[in-house]
Amino acid sequence: MAKAAPSTTAAPAAASAAGATAAASAAAAAAPAAAVQSGGIKAWIPTLATVLLAPVCTWAVGQFVLIPQLQKKIAAAPTTEQAAAEPAAHSGGHGGKEGKEGKEGKEGAEGAPNYEFKDVVVNLAGTMGTRYLKTTFLVTGAEANIKSVFDSQKPRLTDVTLNVLSSLSLADLEEPGAKNVLREKLVAAYNQALGRKVAEQVYFSDFVVQ
Repeated sequence: MAKAAPSTTAAPAAASAAGATAAASAAAAAAPAAAVQSGGIKAWIPTLATVLLAPVCTWAVGQFVLIPQLQKKIAAAPTTEQAAAEPAAHSGGHGGKEGKEGKEGKEGAEGAPNYEFKDVVVNLAGTMGTRYLKTTFLVTGAEANIKSVFDSQKPRLTDVTLNVLSSLSLADLEEPGAKNVLREKLVAAYNQALGRKVAEQVYFSDFVVQ
């Protein structure tokens, strides 16, 4: 019996099958790479969007939120300052009035008949000579000749002044209204020494305790 000859088409068929298998393997290997590449681009999309949109969002916030609020504050600032300035203006006006009255009072004291005691210095009682009072003041009176009266009685009235002032203690001067009490004492002492009402008021221009 004659043997059948090998088929000449078997080798090309096997080669074709091997090629198909290799192509399928290559396609299968390329598919994940393409998927990875595609997935990588998609993963970067949010980041790219954030980078691109951040300046736009910042500009929008500044343009439509921060700038209008700043403009409102700037517009409201003069009103607030004006409201704060009004009490100060009223206070300043009142202070100006007081200053004017104080000035007029001083001018009135200097314009009225007066006698001035300058730089009178005495030791305060109970301080063992460690504390003293230095003062300058005007004595005003109803009589036009108060200056001549005080000049004629200067040694006596100076002694009266020193006695009144040196009788004061540091505690006396720290009491509320101490100057008013001292004014009354000086006026009473002068009128008693002169035997009639010559002095009416005392105005201190210098009053230092050291």
